[in-house]
Amino acid sequence: QVQLVESGGGSVAPGGSLNLSCQASPNTDRFYCMGWVRHAPGKEREGLAGIYTTDGSTYYPDSVKGRFTISRDAAKNIVYLQIDNLKPEDTATYYCGAVQAHCPYKLRDYTYWGQGTQVTVS
Repeated sequence: QVQLVESGGGSVAPGGSLNLSCQASPNTDRFYCMGWVRHAPGKEREGLAGIYTTDGSTYYPDSVKGRFTISRDAAKNIVYLQIDNLKPEDTATYYCGAVQAHCPYKLRDYTYWGQGTQVTVS
C-alpha cells in the first residue's frame, strides 16, 4: 500500500541546485510527518528536513544552514526538497521518509522509506 518514490537527483557542479521529489502513494494524508534524510559512505544518516502534512509546517536542523527547503504539493501527494549552493560534501543518497507521528528525533528516524535518489556534486 505505502510507496515513496524519489526522483530528481543527478550530477551537479558545486554551487548548483537540485529539486528532489518524493511521490507518495496512495497519498500523503496517511502520514503526519514526511521528510528527507541523506546517507553518504562513511557517514551517519543525516536528517535534513521535515514537514507536517496537516498544515505544511517545516523544520530543519541547524546544520542545513538555509540551503535546504522542504515543501509539499498536497493535491499531487508530492514532497520536495530544494537544495541550493550544492557542495561536494552534499554527495550522498537522498531518501524520502514518512511517519504516522510527529516529526522524528533529529528529523531522521522515519518508519517508511523510498528507494533513494543519488546526488553527486563534483
